[in-house]
Amino acid sequence: MSKRGSATSKKLLTGLIGAPIAHSASPAMHESAAAALGLRGHYQLIEVAGADADALRLMLEGVRRLGFAGVNVTYPYKEAVVPLLDELAPGAAAMGAVNTVVVRDDRLIGHNTDTTGFARAVAPLLAPSGNAVAVIGAGGVGKAIAFALANLKVADIRIFDSEPARAERLAGLLTVAGARVTASAEDALDRATGLVNGTPVGMLPNRGMPVPAALLHDKLWVADAVYSPLITPMLAAAEAEGARIMTGRELAIYQAADAFELFTGLAPSTDVMGEAFDGVMAERSATYTAA
Repeated sequence: MSKRGSATSKKLLTGLIGAPIAHSASPAMHESAAAALGLRGHYQLIEVAGADADALRLMLEGVRRLGFAGVNVTYPYKEAVVPLLDELAPGAAAMGAVNTVVVRDDRLIGHNTDTTGFARAVAPLLAPSGNAVAVIGAGGVGKAIAFALANLKVADIRIFDSEPARAERLAGLLTVAGARVTASAEDALDRATGLVNGTPVGMLPNRGMPVPAALLHDKLWVADAVYSPLITPMLAAAEAEGARIMTGRELAIYQAADAFELFTGLAPSTDVMGEAFDGVMAERSATYTAA
């Protein structure tokens, strides 16, 4: 029997731990991917704000015991879950951040598909002649972005975070000689070719920008990890200046696809996941318009 055929009668229980996550497109993407492969998938949102280590440990123990194939982890717990897991994949261990926890033989194994997903998404924007990329934010997503850029051989990575010590820790983890911390967003963007927002700034209901609009220009490409809204204030301002932009859509789809494959051993259709993502965004846009 083929691998796909053997999966057709299986149930697939996965989910997401984080807060706030009511806006997440992950349930639609994962459940659509499961259905396309003949699986009966359910993706459970596990929203708990302000969870400490004990609360996270209890949630993860539930994941281990209740039949989950695994869960994704998002803000603000991507780093907090690391010491609570049984094992880390090499990439997740190197950066100290996890967005995917797989249950294997009663063990919880941490991975980071934000890194692989962002690498797939951003590769078309990178110039073969060299890149200098400003990364705003050194938390869980910022770490994944910086590691993805390093894996893509970007030699000049400038990291800015409102907490300088966190930026210093990230720079210290990177093996790229040109990775450095900057004192301001202005310094990070000085003669940069690219800009990536790895913070929640701009995610609804927040309408702020992680960098001043005056720093954006038409020689820059600008990417945002936020996808709610799809066009964040930063991306709108960058587009108005003539910059190439990348929304959070591709990162959301590719990281989800990589996580799904870790959960199941099956490669999902990114087209199917993309259609599901777009459906969620269209519905959300109609809701905002009606309001």
